[in-house]
Amino acid sequence: MTHKPTNKRYQRFVFRLAYLCASATILGAGLFILWAANLKIPDFASLEERKISQSTKIYDRTGEILLYNLGENLRRTVLPANDISRLIKNATVAIEDWNFYNHRGIRPTSIIRAFIANVLNGESSQGGSTITQQVVKNTLLTKEKSVARKLKEAVLALKLDKAISKDEILAMYLNESPYGGNVYGVEEASQAFFGKPASEVSLAEAVYLAALPKAPTYYSPYGNHVDKLEERKNLVLEKMLELGFVNKDEMLGAKNERVQFLPADNFTIKAPHFVFYVRSYLEEKYGKEMVDSGGLKVISTLDWEMQKKTEEVVKEFAPINEANFKAKNAGVIALDPSTGKILVMLGSRDYFEKDNQGNFNVTLAKRQPGSAFKPFVYATAFKRGYTPDTVLFDLPTQFQSTCDPDPEIAPTSENCYLPVNYDGLYRGPITLRNALAQSVNIPSIKTLYLAGIRESIATARDFGISTLSSADQYGLTLVLGGGEVTLLELTGAYAVFAKDGVFNKTTAIEKVWGADGTVLEEYRQEPRRVLDENVARTINDILSDNTARTPSFGANSPLYFPGWEVAAKTGTTNDYRDMWVVGYTPGLVLGAWVGNNDNSSMEKRVAGFVVAPMWHKILSSYLEKLPNNSFGHPSYNHMGNVEIKPVLRGIWQGGSTYLVDTVSLKLASPYTPRETLEERVVTDIHSILHWVDKSNPLGQVPNNPQSDPQYIFWETAVAKWVQKNGFFRQSTSSIPLNYDDVHGPTLSPVIDIKTPREGAKIPKGERVSISFIVVKQSFPISQVEFYLEDKYLGRVTYPENSFTFLPETNTVGPQTVRVIAYDTKRNSAETTVSVVLGESQ
Repeated sequence: MTHKPTNKRYQRFVFRLAYLCASATILGAGLFILWAANLKIPDFASLEERKISQSTKIYDRTGEILLYNLGENLRRTVLPANDISRLIKNATVAIEDWNFYNHRGIRPTSIIRAFIANVLNGESSQGGSTITQQVVKNTLLTKEKSVARKLKEAVLALKLDKAISKDEILAMYLNESPYGGNVYGVEEASQAFFGKPASEVSLAEAVYLAALPKAPTYYSPYGNHVDKLEERKNLVLEKMLELGFVNKDEMLGAKNERVQFLPADNFTIKAPHFVFYVRSYLEEKYGKEMVDSGGLKVISTLDWEMQKKTEEVVKEFAPINEANFKAKNAGVIALDPSTGKILVMLGSRDYFEKDNQGNFNVTLAKRQPGSAFKPFVYATAFKRGYTPDTVLFDLPTQFQSTCDPDPEIAPTSENCYLPVNYDGLYRGPITLRNALAQSVNIPSIKTLYLAGIRESIATARDFGISTLSSADQYGLTLVLGGGEVTLLELTGAYAVFAKDGVFNKTTAIEKVWGADGTVLEEYRQEPRRVLDENVARTINDILSDNTARTPSFGANSPLYFPGWEVAAKTGTTNDYRDMWVVGYTPGLVLGAWVGNNDNSSMEKRVAGFVVAPMWHKILSSYLEKLPNNSFGHPSYNHMGNVEIKPVLRGIWQGGSTYLVDTVSLKLASPYTPRETLEERVVTDIHSILHWVDKSNPLGQVPNNPQSDPQYIFWETAVAKWVQKNGFFRQSTSSIPLNYDDVHGPTLSPVIDIKTPREGAKIPKGERVSISFIVVKQSFPISQVEFYLEDKYLGRVTYPENSFTFLPETNTVGPQTVRVIAYDTKRNSAETTVSVVLGESQ
């Protein structure tokens, strides 16, 4: 039996425990107060040297060429508080620390809220820092994230708040803030951006300076997120209004003010567009502080030799394109399709060109791709069962179902859609191969309808294009480049074709080390199949088919590289604002764009004249470093397969076919030779929608094709063409009733080999004489062919009945001599004899 402790004993135990806890708490608090009291505010003077020594360095793929040292040529001017505009101070307080002038260096509620959020998230993701804390953190402490560091930060912030005035603290913050590149401090930023001291900025300029330090690379006025910078600028103004720093009229005036930023200064850097693309990635992943002063070593994917050559060629062609075609800018991307690694990134003709927004990276800008989008649509169609030989009609066609289907009637509404081809020509029946290779618009729009808009967008997204909206936004203009893409993603998407349907995410990073030598990340290949290999090879086969594209581009266009298999596609927008070429070999993808940053139109020429010559010269310089590999050849099972609809196999004259023997002109029989077999069609010309259900092209012929909303529009155009070209409809009565009666086993000739005899030994170096006789013939013998095994030797015209040949010296041992005789109806007979050719002595 157990006994519970008496109440007095239990009370003494609780009292002693409470006493010990209280004593420990008092002792801990005392030690903390003693530690805090003796904690000195360190010296701020060594900040600049520390940033330089711990700056991030970015190298090319070899690790030997330094592209950029973020600490090199550091620019920072320290201003006293009175020389910094009150507008800058107020804007900064509004967005960074609204209660700055009231708290004593820290906000306990924010610290507690951040602590709780960090505990819940399992990581240090929340800040809660005041401006005072940020000064301490950025200047006095290491970048480690720990409870001890946060305590030290809070204590130093309290001490700093007592030691100097609020304006001095704010000045320290503004003098140390990063503004992008090598620019630190509000004075350098004001001079760099606006050409004026920080004491003379306007309200709008001050707000920009307050908006930037949170993420200076992302929000850079020279980068690709200017729209986000505008959003943050407006947020700052709204905060200022809430705090009474501005009135409503001042806020609206600053929102509407168009501030002109000066061009970025030239400084020591290689491949600047690429470098800042890498820096933006690093800041997003590791944080701005780590990139600024964490001492990262970055090996990138850039091929510096290729980059240099690209810059040379673009600088050569840029003034030519500007003078001849009003195209002021250019962008280039080169990728390794096997890995997705970015080998070249050129975001403008010259990063440091002041009058042309050279530091804007056009390879990351959303632009309309024109016909460069077509391969994704055709690939989608091939996935569904259409083939390169499928025939569509290239004719003027009205596609808007609320308009008159007669293309010759003037549209009655602005919603009517009667597109044209780039050259104003219409080719009648055309295969998908030729339509894609020659970039013909009308059949491409029809291909999109057959493939499906949603399905085509899904294909593009599978290929890595992330910028497209919903299908409802585009309609049939999608195939002509109605959506928007970036050159980087478009080039990466073409890499899927080059890699036989395998997607590799684009990357600029090979390896990243921390300051202590720890590997923070390293390239890991993660291939993903997104397209059937045969479909990818079909696209490659078409885009590298110089014969197919010759009618539009010429036999020796800039898309053609003698002796090399290069697939390529151009793109030109209808308003001539964007011109593209994306092309590839099995080992490299190269995308190029020309146009104007302000979206103004160029001369009305197509991309083949404007961007293709520059693209050709760049790729030519790359080919010297590449193996001359060929694309894998696609396999087709539709050629001659009468079970597949005629229109899918290239027969556009009708949907009913039959096989005839061209000798007897009767229906083919099982014995009709292949060479006299011909498929003929009962003439009954319609659009493809008459013969296929677009959602199931390999299925049965639709019972009611008129139910398709596009049927009447496509049919009207075809009917007019049929009438104009004098075609007449046939009936099945045109099909012969009788079968081939001139071919068959009983009608084949019979021959016999007289010499050499079976098993004859032929000495080495001696000629072999073959003679034969005709045993039987239903029709006169026309010719006789001779083979040694499967090697063709020659032929004679009957009645000549002998043939001699000299065996090759390395052909020895048992061999089969074959003799094949053909009569005038192409019946054939084969006979053989075995001989032994002489052995080497």
